[in-house]
Amino acid sequence: MKRGFMQAEQVQATILPEQIDVGPVPNTQNLSFEWPTICLLAICAALWIVALALPAGWWPLALVLLIPALAQHSSLSHEILHGHPFRADWACTLLGLFQPGLFVPYLRFKALHLAHHHDARLTDPYDDPETNYLDPAVWAQMSGWQRHILNFNNTLLGRMLIGPAFGTLCFVKSDIKLICRGQLDVAMHWILHLPGVVLTLWLVSLSALPLWAYLLACYAALSILKIRTFLEHQAHERASGRSVVIEDRGPLALLFLNNNLHVVHHMHPTVAWYRLPGLYRAQKERFLRRNHGYVFASYGEIFRKFLLRSKDPVAHPLWKPKGE
Repeated sequence: MKRGFMQAEQVQATILPEQIDVGPVPNTQNLSFEWPTICLLAICAALWIVALALPAGWWPLALVLLIPALAQHSSLSHEILHGHPFRADWACTLLGLFQPGLFVPYLRFKALHLAHHHDARLTDPYDDPETNYLDPAVWAQMSGWQRHILNFNNTLLGRMLIGPAFGTLCFVKSDIKLICRGQLDVAMHWILHLPGVVLTLWLVSLSALPLWAYLLACYAALSILKIRTFLEHQAHERASGRSVVIEDRGPLALLFLNNNLHVVHHMHPTVAWYRLPGLYRAQKERFLRRNHGYVFASYGEIFRKFLLRSKDPVAHPLWKPKGE
């Protein structure tokens, strides 16, 4: 049973982010490259190299270095697919293909994420590839143990503990189906991802770091990233009310490259990460009117409220079958 948001959604679908007047936007597109992003990439590479160069028995320190470096690199990959730090798309693609986090092919991430940026489809159980909402009809057909797993995954603790495994399994399963149906672009995205995986595992094999420790770091990095994606979007009758603002300025904001100001990013996806806070400060009232006050003060508030409880149901609360 598929598709059909409420009537308000059909109206909102005609409103694109670039049509919303939020005042002047910083221009970063005339720069050949962006030093803040390049410097962060260099820091991530340095931490990664140091972690692999540590002597045997130092794997706990290696984890301390690798986990934030891999999480930061994933956030930087998000910047890369949006056209940073280089103007040339081929240069950004070349930079993004190497993914030391192993689990997500850059080109696949790019294709799915850009599809996610069709704001009228945000939280759509079928057309938003990054949503965690399900069609209520699908939810109704699930067994009790499946519902328990998904309900736990809808708490922040669950999203961090089992979310990386659950999300990766669903992602890979979906892509295998697409490849079997003849979608050659999906197959090519995975094929182009494999050289980076082989190179990464080869370099890890040359180091004193156990493979299990490196894989643990990759998983933990995904776990941290789940904090960012946990409530980036909510079910709302209007597309404009679906993207969050988290007014955090601490280490997680840096690790997530200011994507906690998520409505700002969705309205201005080509603006570089280091420009987002200034853009938000300059137009704060308009952004909060735009997202209907979907705002949190910090990630600490989110941990307090949702560590052990769901932020919303798994079944989309506003979903209606087509024709209703």
